[in-house]
Amino acid sequence: MGAQLRVYKRRIRSVTATKKITKAMEMIAASRVVKAQRKVAASTPYATELTRAVTAVGTGSNTKHPLTTEADNPTRAAVLLLTSDRGLAGAFNSNAIKAAEQLTERLERDGKQVDTYIVGRRGVAHYNFRERKIAESFTGFTDEPSYADAKKVAAPLIEAIEKDTAEGGVDELHIVFTEFVSMMTQTALDARLLPLRLDEVAEEASPKGEILPLYDFEPSAEDVLDALLPRYVESRIYNALLQSAASKHAATRRAMKSATDNAGELINTLSRLANAARQAEITQEISEIVGGASALADATAGSDR
Repeated sequence: MGAQLRVYKRRIRSVTATKKITKAMEMIAASRVVKAQRKVAASTPYATELTRAVTAVGTGSNTKHPLTTEADNPTRAAVLLLTSDRGLAGAFNSNAIKAAEQLTERLERDGKQVDTYIVGRRGVAHYNFRERKIAESFTGFTDEPSYADAKKVAAPLIEAIEKDTAEGGVDELHIVFTEFVSMMTQTALDARLLPLRLDEVAEEASPKGEILPLYDFEPSAEDVLDALLPRYVESRIYNALLQSAASKHAATRRAMKSATDNAGELINTLSRLANAARQAEITQEISEIVGGASALADATAGSDR
């Protein structure tokens, strides 16, 4: 076997092994995205009803609660960025990071100091490589987040917004995550969680113009807000974590399918080149045999004369 043919055969074996790996990863991601979609669908009704309750308390009382009242002159903001622990997901992480950087630039142009909180090793690695300050990071659960993980992420953020800015607190809380639209479409979004924009939240909670119920508050509206708003933040972060997980699995499935298809095309191309190289070797061998036989015949004829 010629040297060139051996090279083609070796590359075909290598690409075939890679194709098997990417195909397996595609199938795993496809199974995981279905589970993640179910979790998103299950968490949405809870988040919606909790939003309605928070809206009813906020709009039905005149309480000036720090979590529903905007600061006169906000100077600090917290940005929570959701990325994944693993790569091989196309532009999933880069799009989320880009959205977070654009939000940070916008907040800084408004004169606000930004504290960045990051979920996922990919985002942490990106910021550490560029030597950017991270207030706090969370890793190890992005593929299958639980409500306990959401509570762990929400705790320092709620604590920060309850503090005065002079003591290291923040006036606003923003979140950047990837919304799962469909298996083919995932969109990086940024949203402000706190302070609540009650008009927007009310529209989200009652999109069809429903009238919110009236409530009596015991012991007070402020105490109810103290209890409800942390749950609201946790539920929103949990829903965003689930959306991000589903988006990541969908992006991985799409990236691995593309890699599998590309590997198949490369194998076909290498097979054609290998066949051409083998045909060239066969042709050369035939030419050498014919040439040798002709030379031998000429030599035999010459000796007979």
